[in-house]
Amino acid sequence: MKVCLLAGAILLTTLVPHAHARFPGQADDYRQLAKVNALPVALDPAFEFRKTKRFTLGTLPGRKTNSYGTPGAVKDPAILAESAYRLFGAVTELDKKRRWGDYFDFFWRTRRAGPVTVRFEYRQDTLRSFTQAREVSYAEGRGSHKTAFAVIGGDYISGGRLLAGRWGVA
Repeated sequence: MKVCLLAGAILLTTLVPHAHARFPGQADDYRQLAKVNALPVALDPAFEFRKTKRFTLGTLPGRKTNSYGTPGAVKDPAILAESAYRLFGAVTELDKKRRWGDYFDFFWRTRRAGPVTVRFEYRQDTLRSFTQAREVSYAEGRGSHKTAFAVIGGDYISGGRLLAGRWGVA
């Protein structure tokens, strides 16, 4: 019995990909840019944004709003489910505050083969005109993808809510 369990564990560890393994078309982790160069105004016709989802979780000091960003209690089950999804695994109040912030999910597709970089540029409340950017690179861009960005934790608490944002292909 112990031999079967040991053999099963060895087989499982060799078949399951490791967290650092990359598959074709899989994105790199996002990176914060030190210097932001302007994106082109016109998108490549082979590139299409399908849908954008934005969710704000938590409140900033001095603001009387809920996790949806509006005054009062939220009664929409979809909003409550999104909050529960974002807070899954957060046990203490500190864990929950580290997840406060703005979450963005971009659903897009392209017919272009080759590497693609999706960039999200944004400005925050306390930083005003200072533009920040984050990028995610894909080794193979062809097909449909979902790219997620999050401005959470210390970035959200010190910088404030997002005032403006735009995304595109670099």
